[in-house]
Amino acid sequence: MALPIILLSNENIEARNLVELTLQACEVARSAASQAVDGLLQGSERALQEVRKCEERLDDLDRELDQRLAPVITRITPEGAHELLACMKVVLDLERIGDLIVSFTERAVLVHNRIDMEDVNALTRMACVLENMLDQASKAFVGRSVDQALNVLRTDAEMDRLRSLLMVRHTESSEGLRGEESLQVLFMATALERAGDHAKNIAEETCHLATGHTVRHLIRGKDASSEQLFLDWLAQQSVTRA
Repeated sequence: MALPIILLSNENIEARNLVELTLQACEVARSAASQAVDGLLQGSERALQEVRKCEERLDDLDRELDQRLAPVITRITPEGAHELLACMKVVLDLERIGDLIVSFTERAVLVHNRIDMEDVNALTRMACVLENMLDQASKAFVGRSVDQALNVLRTDAEMDRLRSLLMVRHTESSEGLRGEESLQVLFMATALERAGDHAKNIAEETCHLATGHTVRHLIRGKDASSEQLFLDWLAQQSVTRA
């Protein structure tokens, strides 16, 4: 994925390379989510191995960024340093997403023949939503797009909804609770929901990078969602500047 014009100096090749490394990590995490769907639908050991390779690659990228960032961050502008710190946070979230996708896929391969198709469909939907969130989060980070970042925040609500539906299905009655299979389904749903939370963190970091303000500090009550409050704040800033 090609970089747009960004705050880092064009002469600082190493700093730009670290941003590229972050984008590589985004793509690796998205690929892991895609492979996880195959693991669920096919019970594929090959898919599990691919997911594990993605997780190992994310670990490597996280370590590489940590090792290379410190010497660079002291030689660039404050704006560039802010961007590299954002890269560090993004890659850390992606590394955690990789761990959660491995956990999901290991369980998926283990129980895919023993869980109801309704559960398979719901979990597949969650995994596809996660893949979409990661794709949108990556594009938002590249383009410093608040709109795309807010799409990720909105989509996270769908992850929460799907997990809640599975929770209700497996716990509200004795008929729904089916021993180990129910526990595995709920663990899998929780892993995907937590991965979605980390994708949401990336979107929030993008909003901060693009505007200089965080999403969370704008929340003053419980009547509006975080993304709506952020949109309202942006609109107010536009009026003030006009």
